[in-house]
Amino acid sequence: MHTLRIETRIAAPCQTCFDLALDMDFHVQTLRDTGERIVGGCATGRIGPGETVTFEGVHFGVRQRFTARITAYEAPTWFRDEMVQGAFTSFAHDHRFRPTEGGCVMEDEVRFVAPFGVLGRWVGQHVLRPHLERLLRSRCEAIAREAERRTRLASVRCEDTGRTPVPTRP
Repeated sequence: MHTLRIETRIAAPCQTCFDLALDMDFHVQTLRDTGERIVGGCATGRIGPGETVTFEGVHFGVRQRFTARITAYEAPTWFRDEMVQGAFTSFAHDHRFRPTEGGCVMEDEVRFVAPFGVLGRWVGQHVLRPHLERLLRSRCEAIAREAERRTRLASVRCEDTGRTPVPTRP
């Protein structure tokens, strides 16, 4: 089994980050460069507990499908999606959101097993892990940018009206 962990500090409330991580429209937007699209399940809006989504995209020159289900959900601090169908032997992605001073720490942990035994372990470590890390880092950065943009906009709207912003828990 291979494990990939990424921690992203975001100057925005955890609820905003949590919502963006579950937003299928935003997901497609952040992976546009891979040509990934949703071909089944929850295709728009926020995916929720027990729901599935099927993505199709070209990776390593091969068109592939990946179906995931939200198997655990504790808003706004944690959810897990797990592969139901796809090229991996197993794949699970935990998304955690921890409030901090001035925002949120988003923690992603992906655990996967590549098929094909010994060859799969080598491919998993030297090919799949770096590929997944690039995709995940790019997506985490996109969530951070958008969450921080939305937080700034909410603050500006309050300043424009002369009202005091309601304090939000990160």
